[in-house]
Amino acid sequence: MAHSNAKQRRSWRVRKVVKKASNKNARPRLTVHRSGQHIYAQVIDDAKGVTLAAASSVDTDVRKSLKSTSNKDAATAVGKLVAERAKKAGVDKVAFDRGSYSYHGRVKALAEAAREAGLSF
Repeated sequence: MAHSNAKQRRSWRVRKVVKKASNKNARPRLTVHRSGQHIYAQVIDDAKGVTLAAASSVDTDVRKSLKSTSNKDAATAVGKLVAERAKKAGVDKVAFDRGSYSYHGRVKALAEAAREAGLSF
């Protein structure tokens, strides 16, 4: 039971730091959630409390082009798609919120793909 509480506290601590940074720089945040099967990304404007752009490996156009939705290729596709949708919404600069996940593997692949597609963070 203590393990889940520690993970939750770590998640809150990380999110608090990123929210402060995004509010200070007036940037929306690119938040990532990964599960065993899928990866999700959203660009959120915390000042207004709205989601500006979102993409995930559940999207049909992403899912059809991939063998698996739980690998780095899927994360790369989601990163490109969320960056394209954010650019359409008029967002160029974001604060990256990896949550309590390490910057490694699928999270890193998503972030690098979003950078290549034009988002800066």
